[in-house]
Amino acid sequence: MRARIGILTVRGMNYHPTMRLAQAAEQRGCGIVAVHPYTVWPAFRKGLPVLSGNSSVQGLDAVLPRQGAEIKDASLPLISHFELMGVPVLNTRRAIERARHKFYTLQTLAAQGLPVAETIFATAPEGVADALQHFGAAGAVVKPVSGRQGSGICRMQAGIRLPSQLQAELDQGRGLLVQQFIAPQGRQDLRVLVLGDQVAAAMALRPAANDFRANFHLGGQARAIAPEPAIADLAVRAAQSMGLEIAGVDIINNAAGNAYVNEVNYAPGFRALEAATGQDIAAAIIAHVLTFVPHGRSSGFLQVSR
Repeated sequence: MRARIGILTVRGMNYHPTMRLAQAAEQRGCGIVAVHPYTVWPAFRKGLPVLSGNSSVQGLDAVLPRQGAEIKDASLPLISHFELMGVPVLNTRRAIERARHKFYTLQTLAAQGLPVAETIFATAPEGVADALQHFGAAGAVVKPVSGRQGSGICRMQAGIRLPSQLQAELDQGRGLLVQQFIAPQGRQDLRVLVLGDQVAAAMALRPAANDFRANFHLGGQARAIAPEPAIADLAVRAAQSMGLEIAGVDIINNAAGNAYVNEVNYAPGFRALEAATGQDIAAAIIAHVLTFVPHGRSSGFLQVSR
């Protein structure tokens, strides 16, 4: 029976990662269903977990949440519900909750003894000011607890007024990370894709001119690398510490050769990684998802109510 993989996304089938995953799935003889999380509602009927709403989710053999770091609280119960119904979910709700909050990520990594950059979590302007004083003349990187493609991240020094976008994060009670600034000179920024207990691909990123953020979507340059064993091991350990089966692990090597895990993404984009490496990353992800779908499994167990 043709396997059907659900992708939780608010962006539809034309969004690049979803489109590439659909292409890869078709090549493997299975199908992709884009599941908008606000058209499917978890419920209980006679004590059993069921779903109401969009009937296209009936018969899914696995679910891949891909809403990114800005996933809303209202989407989390649906992920848990698929798990409760026995559908393999990559990644789980608990792992996503850790990964979507950058400071929760650092806490989880540090608890496992993994190296993280010096960071202060500030919940008020006074906390940001104290943190900037602590980091001194070099200043610090100030970032929201969640975000995508480098948005909202800036370098600041003591005495500088918070940009309105970051002030809004404090006003809304989300807090800010104030993190040591690691100069681009002599720094190496790595993105490592981890599938299970293996590194599937990796690339090095270089910031655009006059920018400190090494992000492909901000004009940064990417090139394929074969990570050293120590870096590959660090990336796998970071993903496993977070409880993630699929993860994009961002690692920074400073000029002194010290490596830090900077972020762990539960729904990594892979356009740049495919371009840099020439690898079919979408196919690798689909192949990994299919290892969680038992051969010959009936896909008729998923109940949908309207």
